[in-house]
Amino acid sequence: MKRLSLAVVAALAAVGIGSSSVSASELHTGQGNAAHLPPVQIAQSNTTGSMTAADFGNPPSGEVPLLFNDHHVYSKPDTLRQGRVLAALVRGGEILVPLRSMFEQMGATVAYDPATRTADVSKPGSDVKVTVGKPAVIINGETRPLDVPPMIYKGSVVVPVRVISEGMGAYVQWVPDRRVVVVRYVSAPVPTPPPTAPPTAPPTPVPPRLPPPPPPTPTPTPTPVAAQKIYDHFIVGDYIFSPTVYNEFSPGNHNEGPSYAGRAGFEFPIMNIPFMIEFDARQFAYQHVGDYDGIVPRGTPCAGPIAGDRGCVTTIGNLPSSLYVPSFDAEDKELSGRVGIGIPLSHTYIAGAYLERTNNYGSPTLRGAGAGIEKLPNFESTISFFGSFYYFPQVQGGIYDPSTGVTYDEQYRFEQYEAGLNVNVPFSLFKTAGVFVEGGYIGDTGINKQFAPTNIREGGAFAGIGIHF
Repeated sequence: MKRLSLAVVAALAAVGIGSSSVSASELHTGQGNAAHLPPVQIAQSNTTGSMTAADFGNPPSGEVPLLFNDHHVYSKPDTLRQGRVLAALVRGGEILVPLRSMFEQMGATVAYDPATRTADVSKPGSDVKVTVGKPAVIINGETRPLDVPPMIYKGSVVVPVRVISEGMGAYVQWVPDRRVVVVRYVSAPVPTPPPTAPPTAPPTPVPPRLPPPPPPTPTPTPTPVAAQKIYDHFIVGDYIFSPTVYNEFSPGNHNEGPSYAGRAGFEFPIMNIPFMIEFDARQFAYQHVGDYDGIVPRGTPCAGPIAGDRGCVTTIGNLPSSLYVPSFDAEDKELSGRVGIGIPLSHTYIAGAYLERTNNYGSPTLRGAGAGIEKLPNFESTISFFGSFYYFPQVQGGIYDPSTGVTYDEQYRFEQYEAGLNVNVPFSLFKTAGVFVEGGYIGDTGINKQFAPTNIREGGAFAGIGIHF
């Protein structure tokens, strides 16, 4: 049986990221190796079974030689300069080879029409047509798409190597550790003639041997995709469980009144820089307790038998006094708005804030600006941490004292803080929105700066439910 012919084409090593190209000149009349130039083999067995290293010549810098049947393919013998050899080209992740030189090496006839820029390659049993710039190839009358169209490179038509494999019955294999593309072309087998039978016996036919099936094409390595920045939006309501409060009305009292908190946050990009807007509301409810309700009138100076009673409240002013206040349910309410710019930590922002604090017992409304840092929930994870700390160097509000005719400007240094965990529940409202639960600790602190009756501290554990979208 005749030995099968083997065609090997070695292509390039891509440099850098993205498409690169390697090439050498080929004229339209390129016919392969010249007769007077000795062939250069890639490897050849010796008597000991070892392999001789391939001689790749001296291609110009940045180019890789193209080989066929273990020999260099030249554009034309009389144009060879300094060992230059024909080379492959890479465009759009596809390997392209010179059409004329490669197909004529395989025994095909190549005709090129400059008017239509169409090349017609014919060989018994195969007919291939390609048009420069058109991402399609016609093989035996059937049109098939190409990822990269044929093009003219340095005066020569180059086509994707797949045209060779599909049009000439060859197949392509990528060898990743050598960064080499191998094209194998197997000629039609010649059946072995049956042995001569004796005159008295009929000849026994021997079935022809079929060429081995081509190996499967290796699966290409997927290109990594850069992670996309996610901007979250959420609304959540929380219940504060029996907060503890210290101020002029409460030495640590608490109850199960309507204490709650809520937040609404929105992340968005400006010139690929993350920003956030958030609104925070909270209410702390507690009890003021007096022991002489119905006995001592409201506003009675705390002297004599009621001095030091729980109902005695320190007043606002330059010279604080103490007055009796009957029992009641007190409420402190806070509303703040926050605007922040992202830092290189996931969903974390440096933010400015504005705070307004009101109450139901007649003390002045306090207002002031501040700044802080905040970590928003990360809804891409099942469980994530969130928290914030804001400092307001001065929140203040005035109150008029009719007994002295003076308006006192009550001032505090104020802090707001919160920390907790959120958990995404295993179902969503629709594709881009879901439900989550959260829990943690929330509180604030006010330090007397001017004319305040006492310091403030209030806080407690909370839990709530919200939606993100």
